[in-house]
Amino acid sequence: MHLQKLTLLDYKNIEQAELDFCPKLNCFLGDNGAGKTNLMDTIYYLSFSKSFFNPVDTQNIRHGREMFMIQGKYARLDTDEVIAVGFKTGSPKTFKRNQKPYRKLSEHIGLFPLVMISPSDSILITGGSEERRKFMDGVIAQFDRQYLDALLRYNRTLQQRNNLLKYFQETRSFNADNLAVYDEQLVFYGTSIHEKRKQFIAQMIPYFQKFYDFIAMGKEQVVLNYESSLDQGNFQDQLTAARNRDRAVLFTTTGIHKDDLHLGLGDFPIRKLGSQGQTKTYLLALKFAQFEYLKNAGEIKPILLLDDLFDKLDANRVGKIIELVANDQFGQIFITDTNREHLAGILEKMKTEYRIFQINQGKVI
Repeated sequence: MHLQKLTLLDYKNIEQAELDFCPKLNCFLGDNGAGKTNLMDTIYYLSFSKSFFNPVDTQNIRHGREMFMIQGKYARLDTDEVIAVGFKTGSPKTFKRNQKPYRKLSEHIGLFPLVMISPSDSILITGGSEERRKFMDGVIAQFDRQYLDALLRYNRTLQQRNNLLKYFQETRSFNADNLAVYDEQLVFYGTSIHEKRKQFIAQMIPYFQKFYDFIAMGKEQVVLNYESSLDQGNFQDQLTAARNRDRAVLFTTTGIHKDDLHLGLGDFPIRKLGSQGQTKTYLLALKFAQFEYLKNAGEIKPILLLDDLFDKLDANRVGKIIELVANDQFGQIFITDTNREHLAGILEKMKTEYRIFQINQGKVI
């Protein structure tokens, strides 16, 4: 699968652009703030029906305008497909596949798999557990529709249970049978989600270690562990035991919505020990492992977006990454950079078809 053509209008700082891409490597070159990352974001948007950086669509419209439009033409499984999105202030977003609107946007997830590597990935290390759960869920949901459905139903049930707890407090009442209805649903969906997350991390660990060893040249030991209260006992028993605490704090205190990933370097959390280079290498290895996982789980190679890839890396690690992306295991790749030398090194190693787009103040050359 690859993106053949991209057309956009009034997205962030880009007034208008129409780009024809090659199937292998496409490079966006320009100064910081020129609009390179915004172009990347439109490609991400076509796969996930939302921006990578800002889920509020009104804030993705070019300043002074009222709407934006993005359209992509893909070659997918020997068939041309067109994905189009439009948003106008005050109106619902339109999202279409081959001119046909989706009944639910969740139906689109996974059809055009994509992995984006960006400096903002650092939030996986610096942010709270919610960010790491989002990472797990985002990867699994790209190929497992049942997982996505279970996750949506779990989150909806969780909100309803929390609302019921608040209702009990407001009315000075309590009905254990009503609470048990939501507990049953949380257990049903949560147990399934927990098992699939465990399987996902177990399969990711070898990929992750392989990529980290390659980039860091085997000098450091990394750790990736899935942490869940469901590993400590029966979910239903935990909900029952936490009932009084839940009533006191007015929300559900146990469940897969509290799961986390332990990201370690040796015996310590990487957020406490890792240098800038080690942290960037850790995140790169994690995202390359995500690519490998999705490639092996489905029938389509994901598109790979590499935004500002070489920042905060020493020359040796830059060289290893160039060697890595030059490998045939990847399909279509998009790279942004301010440094022409980095791109020259990639192009020299890959010896493949490529296109370079110069970006200047929101205009594409």
